[in-house]
Parts: sequence; structure tokens; C-alpha cells
Amino acid sequence: MPTPPENRELSPYTGWTRAHWEATADRLLLAVRPFASPERALIGLPGPRPSWSGTRSDGLEGWARTFLLAALRVAGAGGADPLGHLDRYAEGLTAGTREPGTEGPDSWPLTTGTRQAVVEAASVALGLRLTRPWLWDRLDDRTREQVADWLRPALGPSPVDNNWWLFGLTVAGFLQDAGVDTDRAAATIDRSLARIEDWYLGDGWYSDGDNRAFDHYNAWALHFYPVLHAHLAGDRALLDRYGPRLRAHLDDYVHLFDADGAPLPYGRSLIYRFAAAAAPWLGTLTGHTPLTPGATRRLASGTLRYFLDRGATDTSGLLTLGWHGPYPQLVQDYSGPGSPYWASKGFLGLLLPAGHPAWTDPEEPLPAERADTVRPFAPAGLLVQTTAADGLVRLHNHGSNHVHSAEPGGEDDPGYARHAYSTRTGPSTGTAPADNHFALLPDGGPVTARGPATPLGTGPDRAASVHRPLPGVRVVSATLAHGRAEVRAHLVLGAPEGTPVRQTGWAATPDGPHAQLHPVHGYDPGVAELPTGETLQGPGSRTLALHGTTTGPATLFVALASLTAEPGPAPVADLADVRVAGHLLSVTWQNGTTTRLDLGALGN
Repeated sequence: MPTPPENRELSPYTGWTRAHWEATADRLLLAVRPFASPERALIGLPGPRPSWSGTRSDGLEGWARTFLLAALRVAGAGGADPLGHLDRYAEGLTAGTREPGTEGPDSWPLTTGTRQAVVEAASVALGLRLTRPWLWDRLDDRTREQVADWLRPALGPSPVDNNWWLFGLTVAGFLQDAGVDTDRAAATIDRSLARIEDWYLGDGWYSDGDNRAFDHYNAWALHFYPVLHAHLAGDRALLDRYGPRLRAHLDDYVHLFDADGAPLPYGRSLIYRFAAAAAPWLGTLTGHTPLTPGATRRLASGTLRYFLDRGATDTSGLLTLGWHGPYPQLVQDYSGPGSPYWASKGFLGLLLPAGHPAWTDPEEPLPAERADTVRPFAPAGLLVQTTAADGLVRLHNHGSNHVHSAEPGGEDDPGYARHAYSTRTGPSTGTAPADNHFALLPDGGPVTARGPATPLGTGPDRAASVHRPLPGVRVVSATLAHGRAEVRAHLVLGAPEGTPVRQTGWAATPDGPHAQLHPVHGYDPGVAELPTGETLQGPGSRTLALHGTTTGPATLFVALASLTAEPGPAPVADLADVRVAGHLLSVTWQNGTTTRLDLGALGN
């Protein structure tokens, strides 16, 4: 399928238009066709391993997630379907939902026996809701009843206490529209929305459950499903409630995208890639966005191009389990070969008419391209730092966790536990030294993990937290940022005198941005270099490291760090003058402004 010509007048940053999105959707859908089962109810894609739910579930996942893409493609074209996408999926619906006792080799696993089927039920239901005039309404009565019977169990309580509650909501929204079990569906919607309310912390941020997990699930799940349901249902009361939350989230979220289109590789399920564009499209679709139409398309097209230009699809045109290309180190056990197709959510913009300003206005620059920014995300304990000279985004983490154990030294998840993440580095995984990590190296013991971090507050240029790497030991940590400069401070409380410590920097590839790390207080003067191997950005990553030793019950360690793609950058020590008096930091930035931070007060 030929690629449409670029239009640099309309899209000066990406060159892409709506025609590129339509052609990309068609290519992705045509690529999976050879892997459909004989009755087209399962799409069993090749991959290195099945998910923990098994190959039958993976086949359903491949079907459901590509069906969602087909639904967005056809609904966005007003039902036009010259490549016959929906006809193929209509056949699969009939075979996949056969009546109990008549199951065949293509039958779908039941949601009552396979938890993952609950997730896929949401994509099935949403696809049916979007294409109802062209698919559901044309099915025979028996097939409609089969499909409804398969979906109904998803109306029960969620088997997982996080964003999974919204899968039942999505199924309920479709059944309610279709006039099936409307009272029960309404009860499911109310129950699901009530549960996620417990996790809303304000300013557009939800925790994905009770464990303070803040990542892209805010955008592609916790905002996506309630707002899209309210929009499709025409429920003004719900949209008035959840729409402003989406707008508030997007006000922060837009700062997480690099000038090259990359979303921040932070959190879990990174294989969903350009699903990161779903929430910006949704804001435009519903009118709840701080972004102009041209900025929305620039963000979304930049993200889609970022991945496709860097090998997200293999030689057969299939999305792989990884970031650029395959990268198994950060793939969760619940993910199988069909999982990357949740990226289909990123095509939500196709629901906007071709004449909408999001498709016809000229592209506009992203925040990372316009000005240097240091911005706290207070409910999540995060601090974002961007620089216009190189369009690079860094995120400093002082409050997001995906650690369920409260025990000191609990196992770290590289997607959550690092002190910092960027759009062009790491994180390192496996046995490699952790990047952007402050560790104690107790005599005879392993390097400590960070474990759960408790936020201690944010400010216009800072974020702070405390963690407990060992019994009886606390580490109060803070980051101050200005331009490309970072001050990283750690106050170690309660560690035995003489305990070695190590601070690592950014895990940068040889052809990536330039990383710097400079000792200011408490560290030895030397800077070591540690190999971190391959990261999702490529092979050959290395990280700088500082070493020091505790000198009493309270020892302060301070360093300057920098990550920049500017050519020939000045030493980071030239960017800030840091003075230490006891546990008080006074920092004078290169522009002459001064800021102060008392870590001793934070630790009390």
C-alpha cells in the first residue's frame, strides 16, 4: 500500500495528514490477516512467547485489539469500508461466541474462566459500539444473543482492583446502547465510576489502584474510558464531571512528549507505544483540551511517526513486543504477541471528521519545543523538566510506585523506581547497574533497592521524597531543576557510619544525548563509568557513577547532573553554584536566580 505524499505546508513538523493515518491503519489491519484462524475468530500472531493467559487468550487479544482499530477506521470513514475490514470481524464474532456446548477450535475463552478475556471484552464492546449501524445492527438475532451472552459476565465486579473496573464500564456502555440488560448495565457503570473515584487525587491525576502508580494508564485508561463513554452516551452530566479532569491531565501530559515525538518511556505496558496519543485526541473529540487543534495533531502524528520510523513493525508489518523494535526486558508477563495492538487507541482521532480543524489547521509546536520548563505534577510527586534547545524531556520521580510490598528494600520495578526518566535514555534492566539510582552498599550485602517512595512535596522547581532501603534507615531525596541542570540531594539517616553509597546518572547510548554527573558534597571526587548494556533506546548504554561513605547518623550527599543533546555542552558545574550549610542547600543558577532547600526539615 503506497504511502501518501507528505504535506509540509499543512504539517511542517511531521509532514503527515489524515491520509497517512488512514493508510497506516489499513496497513496494520492487512498485516494481521494472514494470522487469522480458519473461522476468523482468533488472530494468533507470532512472538517469542505466549502471555501468562495462554495462546487461546492471546488469539482473542489479537482479534479484539485489531477489531478496535478496524472499528475506528470504519467509523471514522462514516461506514465506508472498501477493504472489507468489518466483514472479516463479523465472521469472527459468530465463531468466537458459539453457544456453550457447541464450542469449536475458534471459540473465545470465557470471561468467567480467563481474566484476560475481561480486558478484551472491553475492546470488543467498544468496537461494536463504534460500528453499531454497520455491524451489530446487521447481525442476525442468534449471533447478537451469543455475543451478548459472552459479554454479560464482564458486568460483574472487576477481578483486578485497578483500571480494570473500566472494562466492565465499557461493556456496560455498549449493552446499554444496544438495549441489553440496561438496568444491570447502568448499575455496573455507577459501580465502576464510584471505584475509580477513590483513586482520584486532583489536578487530573488518578492512581492506578491503591499503590500510587502514576503512568500512561492515566491517559489511555483512567481518563479514556469514562470520558469516551460519556461522549458516546451523550451523557452531559458525566462529561461535565470527567471532561474537566481530562483537560487538567492534558495540561500536564503534553509536557511528557519529546520534540522528536517520543512519549516518556516510564511505567508499565510500554509496548502500547502510540496509544499515548489517545488522550490528546479524546480531548479534542470532546472539547475538553488545553491544546489547539494543530498542536493536537502535531503531538499525535509525531508520536505515531516516532515509532514507525524506528522499527516498531517488523518486516511483515506486525507490531512487536518492545519500544522501537523488540525489547523483551521491559515486557510484562501478562503481555503476549497481540498485546501491542492496544496501540489502536491512538487512532481515536479518526473519529474526528476530515474537515475538523484537528486535520485542517497547520501543526503547532509542542511545549518541549517552545521554552524551557520545570513543572511539578503535585498529586503524583513528579517533576518534569524540558529544554527547548534540544526538545528533550526528563521526569524526576518522587512519588510514583509499582511496589506492592511495604518491606524495606522491596524489589524495584525499573519502569517506576528510578529517580529520573527521559525520552532518550534507559532505564537499565536486568543485572545491569540501575541508572538514576541512589543506593547503599552495605558490607557483605547487595546494592539496595529504592522500594516504595513516599512523596514529601513539590514546588515550582523541585520535588522530594523519602524511602527506606534498609531496616532503620531512611533516605530523604530531593531534585531541584533549572534549564538542563539538576541538583540531586540525598540525606541518609540512620545508616551505620562508613556505609558506602553510590549515585548513578543517565543510561545514555553512544549516539544519544550527553550525560554529565558532578560531585558537590559528600562524594569522593572521582567519577566512574558503569556499563548498563542494552536499553530500550539501543545497545552500548553506559551510566556515570559517584561514590561516597556515610560519616555519621545523618550524612548529606549532593551532586549536579545534566542530560542534553546540545553540541559541545558546557560542564554542568558551570550551570549552578551549590552551597551547603548543614542540611541546607542554596543554589544559584546560571541566570542569577537563587533557591534554597532544607533537607533536614524535610526529614523531620
